[in-house]
Amino acid sequence: MTDKNALIQPDRDQSATALHIVDKASLPDWLRARSGQARALLAAQGFEGAAGEVAVVPDGGIDGRGEGWLAVAGVADRANLGTWCLARAAERLAAGTYRLFGAGDPARALHGWITAQYRFDRYRSQGAEPGPRVLLTSAVRALPLALAEAAAVAMVRDLVNTPAEDMGPAQLEAEARALAKAHHATIHVVSGDLLERDYPMVHAVGRAAARSHAPRLIELEWGNPSHPRIAVVGKGVCFDSGGLDIKPASGMALMKKDMGGAAHALALAGLIMGQGLPVHLHLLVPAVENAIAGNAFRPGDILRTRQGLSVEVTNTDAEGRLVLGDALTRASEAKPDLVIDFATLTGAARVALGPDLPAMFARREETARALLAAGTGRDDPCWPLPLHDGYREWLKSDVADLQNSPSNGFAGASVAALFLDRFVGEGIDWLHFDTFAWRPVAKPGRPKGGEALGLRAAWGLLQARYGAD
Repeated sequence: MTDKNALIQPDRDQSATALHIVDKASLPDWLRARSGQARALLAAQGFEGAAGEVAVVPDGGIDGRGEGWLAVAGVADRANLGTWCLARAAERLAAGTYRLFGAGDPARALHGWITAQYRFDRYRSQGAEPGPRVLLTSAVRALPLALAEAAAVAMVRDLVNTPAEDMGPAQLEAEARALAKAHHATIHVVSGDLLERDYPMVHAVGRAAARSHAPRLIELEWGNPSHPRIAVVGKGVCFDSGGLDIKPASGMALMKKDMGGAAHALALAGLIMGQGLPVHLHLLVPAVENAIAGNAFRPGDILRTRQGLSVEVTNTDAEGRLVLGDALTRASEAKPDLVIDFATLTGAARVALGPDLPAMFARREETARALLAAGTGRDDPCWPLPLHDGYREWLKSDVADLQNSPSNGFAGASVAALFLDRFVGEGIDWLHFDTFAWRPVAKPGRPKGGEALGLRAAWGLLQARYGAD
């Protein structure tokens, strides 16, 4: 995409085209100050000041004798600009530089202006991308964080949009190493058959992949050890065939996005380190490809785990919870103040909540409330689902400590979360996101394709909890 740092700049009286912000209530007064020609052109374009409408008219004042042109954008409430209210204008206006008129504090809207201009052009011929639309802002204090959050969202989108051949476990490791280098963090990776002793479920799920896509457990640590320790864990299944319980072709079509949890975890880690949040960060990404070969793990296998539990494999297509189990065990060993994991874990969550709302599970009610409030404040909504104790019995196995996938078909997202709960240390505050990481239909500022869903909510929670300005 166009360099995000070029899309919003401090207003220093640069030459710019006026971008007037109106809502339905203010439109009549605004029209009275325009020329008859401008009013006629707006009417011809069907502009009524509704949210998302954008139009261009001559900048001639009331007598029509001026020169140039101006843009006008409709919003729901021009005194209270939301995250996405300027996104349609950023998508539709011609390349150039724009200055807002008639709007309230634009700080929240900066994010939508940047993310609306995201393009995944890695595999396209040159020349497909339009020129940048630059917004001048006086909200200078909000600018660094807006740019950082937009960069984190773009990172998730880029990683998820990249096909599995170019975004396997090795590439996720490279992304983590780049973060470590940029922020002077330490990184440790266990890969291939070396996983079998300490991370046996990660090894079992990933061992059938080609050598170039060998499984690995990626760990990054950063920050002052005296600060509160937090663990961020992301499911990194870089492609999910379903294993021997193979998916149909339609079920595999989007499985390049099954590492969306890892993408969220990496992006959140980048925000934490880049903004200097006063925490001791522990990032963990179990990165695998759930492939099919003669050495693939099988239905009926009983897997050892890092924690010591045994797991009966009743479905090889419920592999994400297996790799997360070992990673969550490792995260818990260091007694963190908070564990957050992201995973594209269940179709059941999408059936319940659709593509826009990540399902959120929390052990502590106060943590859930804080997360939901942070998401609402950033237009990144989440929805709570229960860790219902009555469903734990469905994880019982006749031959092992637990099974990975009950066959009754009930409450799939909650049962998967309860499986993960067995691997999180007792008493540890824990948040689990079952996110889609994909947008099937474009919305203003949010193109079709890979998407960050729950990322900014989690970041807002961390900011509020650990004292970042």
